[in-house]
Amino acid sequence: MAESDQHITCQEVVELVTDYLERALDAGETSLFEQHLNFCDGCVTYVDQLRMTIAVVGRVEVEDVPPETRERLLTAFRDWQHT
Repeated sequence: MAESDQHITCQEVVELVTDYLERALDAGETSLFEQHLNFCDGCVTYVDQLRMTIAVVGRVEVEDVPPETRERLLTAFRDWQHT
């Protein structure tokens, strides 16, 4: 399939947004991601909100998270993957 025939869904935007913001996508994925943003205002808003959150909150280091909170988060994410 030619690249012009390819597209990504809103769900894929959600899955790829971190890599996109960290500039970790390859050129083809970046192009498809940005093409999606050209026609999807909802995803533009989502990406902009994440950019703003990152700018305001910054990065949380592992040592900044209390051990009990870390364990609760890890458990929640493990359980989320199985639902």
